Amino acid sequence: MAKIIGGLTTSHIPAIGNAMHGKLEQEPYWKRFFDGYEPVRQWLDEVQPDLAIVVYNDHGLNFFLNQVPTFALGCADSYQNDDEGWGIPASADVKGDAELSWHIAESMIRDEFDITTCQEMKVDHGFMVPMNLFWRDKPAANWPKAIPLAVNTVQHPLTSAKRCYDLGKSLRKAIDAYPEDMKVVVIGTGGLSHQLQGERAGIIDVDFDLQCMDRIINDPSWMTGLSNDYIMEKAGTEGIEVIMWMVMRGALNDRVNVLHKHYHAPISNTGAGVLLLTDAE
Repeated sequence: MAKIIGGLTTSHIPAIGNAMHGKLEQEPYWKRFFDGYEPVRQWLDEVQPDLAIVVYNDHGLNFFLNQVPTFALGCADSYQNDDEGWGIPASADVKGDAELSWHIAESMIRDEFDITTCQEMKVDHGFMVPMNLFWRDKPAANWPKAIPLAVNTVQHPLTSAKRCYDLGKSLRKAIDAYPEDMKVVVIGTGGLSHQLQGERAGIIDVDFDLQCMDRIINDPSWMTGLSNDYIMEKAGTEGIEVIMWMVMRGALNDRVNVLHKHYHAPISNTGAGVLLLTDAE
């Protein structure tokens, strides 16, 4: 049977991709940030997951403001990375698992989630930066298979932290029901505090970021009770991406073990958090 063996979180800002491409990991500005990923990379090397489900928001590569689904699931056997204009070289295609994707889609629709299914899907930095971070120094051909799960955090009205949490529970139900032996990790991406425009551009609320990380671990119901307006007031308009972490959290048990926790700010005007969680016995 398929099994979710862990949940990860990470920022996905494109500057990280440029830093990796430029081999800046040991530069003073970047070193502490990248060092925070080493325990997670070591764990991944030990457990060797077969597949990663990457929860991210598309930044216009597939969906623009005229057409933005609330939830979109990749249902293909490969996903193409393309030039987004950030200067990050395009990667080789990422291997998918269409059979599992369709199983997840059917299960979620039975749970009354209206999932947009994408038989062709390009993946941008929101997806590629996390994959490159966690499997750094490995070519895409040697990554585990991956399934993109896009959540709209760009075009209002947006979904809620509670809806994302419930989506994660539905995802867990689908994975548990899949008959093939497979080790799965769920990656919640985006956030934490950041805003790219307006008078509050560059805002970082370290206290709120750390509170979110702690509550997502120990009291996810707190997060589900927050309005989007409140999250954006505290964390900035792009800080709303933290709701995607709740998909990851919903896919785990009520109680979790914290194998690694790291926070760094600022990195490219962002508060960046890393979590590695597993189900508690």
